Amino acid sequence: MTVLIRGGTVVNADAEHRGDVLCQGDKILQVGTDLQVPAGTEVIDAGGAYVMPGGIDPHTHMQLPFMGTVAADDFFSGTAAGLAGGTTSIIDFVIPDPQQSLMDAFRMWRGWAEKSAGDYSFHVAVTWWNDSVHKDMGTLVQEHGVNSFKHFMAYKNAIMADDEILVKSFQRSLELGAMPTVHAENGELVAMLQQQLLAQGIRGPEGHPLSRPPMVEAEAANRAIAIADVLGVPIYVVHVSCGEALEAITRARARGQRVYGEVLAGHLVVDESAYRDPDFARAAAHVMSPPFRSRENQAMLWRGLQGGNLHTTATDHCTFCAEQKAAGRNDFTKIPNGCGGVEERMAVLWDAGVNAGRLTPSEFVRVTSTNAAQLFNLYPRKGVIQPGADADLVVWDPKATKTLSVKTQHSKSDFNIFEGREVTGVPRHTVSAGRWVYRDGDLRAEPGTGRYLKRPAFAPMFTALERFKHQHAPTAVAR
Repeated sequence: MTVLIRGGTVVNADAEHRGDVLCQGDKILQVGTDLQVPAGTEVIDAGGAYVMPGGIDPHTHMQLPFMGTVAADDFFSGTAAGLAGGTTSIIDFVIPDPQQSLMDAFRMWRGWAEKSAGDYSFHVAVTWWNDSVHKDMGTLVQEHGVNSFKHFMAYKNAIMADDEILVKSFQRSLELGAMPTVHAENGELVAMLQQQLLAQGIRGPEGHPLSRPPMVEAEAANRAIAIADVLGVPIYVVHVSCGEALEAITRARARGQRVYGEVLAGHLVVDESAYRDPDFARAAAHVMSPPFRSRENQAMLWRGLQGGNLHTTATDHCTFCAEQKAAGRNDFTKIPNGCGGVEERMAVLWDAGVNAGRLTPSEFVRVTSTNAAQLFNLYPRKGVIQPGADADLVVWDPKATKTLSVKTQHSKSDFNIFEGREVTGVPRHTVSAGRWVYRDGDLRAEPGTGRYLKRPAFAPMFTALERFKHQHAPTAVAR
């Protein structure tokens, strides 16, 4: 199939210009002006629209078994919702149970993901440690294209990684050329605060943010960053939600440490007042970790994104319906953690970012696709419009408006954390691997058409780290 997208404003992370994009098969063949049209080419007029790389959401949880239930969106419905919103690739998470083989869990997730409608890859969580975990990490990197490992510093007595696991896994990641990532919350403190709040009779969703204050996140972020600094390994902090954690990242980067931060679209625009909604279902629908914060924290996160200390935008898309959330009606600690957003992320970022003057279109591309592609070594296959890149594109109408709602979303969730928010700037068309998957409101997602993305180890930053380490290696004193 050959497709020509004609006359749009082509936007990459470094520049934008008027031009045409010619795609053949699953690749971009040519970018330029007044391109010749091969016979049989389907031509789409993109006049007045932006043509941008398909979005990459580096943090989703489709079909996740968690807290006694399973996330409502599977890999088909979740990736299809993403395509409707302009996101053509996701990086999901394999999360082994404690004592479960990493390889067994990886194969299980790979099987679930075969129905994906968009491209996908996996971070793999390290939730326990022994020699088999050390070995499996090597197999995953060298044979299966996994180049990032996740560590939950929260969820005590479940999947929490203590300091010994962090140290061993970070060191192993460095050897393998893989990026350690962390969910930064002090699980010990969370567990203690939860019990104190329950003892005080605070049992509703309002207890959730009270048990996870910003300093709980900041302590863990500082600790993980310090461990990474000592070991000389880069580190990626997922879903940074507060100014205190952002400050930890900013300080480390100012010292020259390779620390990268991710922010969720929800944390940028939804605030903590949602937890005090008198309606249990609405309040519980917002329970996720870290929780939504104050508007002051939102302002700091925007500044972090603008200033380059936060690098990617994600969603942590993990949907649970009202019936599932009701498991915690009398105990907020039992409410399954998770919210949606994979379909709305780009529209929210455009409306609250570009339309508000916080981001340029190129900066929007950088934080919705290019940086994720570079950090997780998918670039320049993904995250850029240039010959040879995957034909993953979104034709973006900057003037079209839409009211975000559960009534119009494609996710299986029965709630939308952006409910009623009117946005200006939405996808007109989405192209994934050269196929029209969303066109003028018509979602054409097909199960099984998404591809597994192998991500090579040793992204360019590892070369720089090794060179620096070699030049600053400790030496013994000759006596």
